[in-house]
Amino acid sequence: MTRPRTARPRRLRRIVAAALLAVAVSAGVASCSLLGGNSNVPVATAKPATGTDGAANFDGGYVWAGSGPKKVDLWFDPMCPVCGAFEKSNGATLPSAVKDGSITLRLHPLTFLDRASNGTGYSTRASAALVCVAVHDPDRTLDYYQALLANQPEENSSGLTDKQLAKLATDHGITDISGCIDRSGPYQAWAQANTAHSQSGPITVDGKKVLDNIQGTPTVLVDGKQYTGSISDEKEFASFLGR
Repeated sequence: MTRPRTARPRRLRRIVAAALLAVAVSAGVASCSLLGGNSNVPVATAKPATGTDGAANFDGGYVWAGSGPKKVDLWFDPMCPVCGAFEKSNGATLPSAVKDGSITLRLHPLTFLDRASNGTGYSTRASAALVCVAVHDPDRTLDYYQALLANQPEENSSGLTDKQLAKLATDHGITDISGCIDRSGPYQAWAQANTAHSQSGPITVDGKKVLDNIQGTPTVLVDGKQYTGSISDEKEFASFLGR
C-alpha cells in the first residue's frame, strides 16, 4: 500500500524554511527580499488615499507613533518573518523611546509578500488594517503594529481573515475597525503604491534622498542613517538608536 505523501513535503519545507531563517537571523544580515513571483496577487483598484488623517501620512508613505525629535523609519511587511524577528528582539526598545518622547516612529507597511498568502492578499489587508487603527485610534497605532507582528502568520499561509484582523484590535482594547476594513480600498491601494515606489525609488526622508530603493525588509533608518547591524542584537540596535 502506498502511504499518503502530501503532508510530508509541506512539513519539510516549513522545517527547512525555519532553519534557514534561524541561520540568517543569527548572522544578523537577514531580510525578506522584495524580489520574486507575483502570481495570485489581488490588485487594489481604488484610488490610493492621500493627505493626512489621524496618525497616517499618506503622502509621506507612513503611519506614525510618538512625536520625538529623532525620526526612526521602518519599512516592513506584515508577513515577513525577519520583520517578526526584528520586532521580537527590539519590541521593547522602540516603544520605550516613543513613550519617553525620544523618537517619532514612522512605519512604512509594504505588501510584496501578498504573493505568499494563497491569493488572499494578506500583507495588503494587514497594512490597511494598520491604517484603519492609525486613522480611527491614532494613539494605538504602535500597539496594533506590535499585535500584527506578535500574531504573524507563516509565509505561504492564507494569513488572518479580515474578521480576525478586526478582532486583533478589539482584543487589545483598540477601537473596532471592522467597518473600516470593509471599506479600506483606498488604504489597500495606498499600501500597494508604497510597495511599488519602494522598489522604483528614490527613497526620501523629510525631502532628502537617503536610499535608491528598499531592497528588503526590515529596513530601518534613524535620522536618515540606515541600520546595518544584527537584527537580533538588542544592545547593538539600542546603541545605534542612542539609548
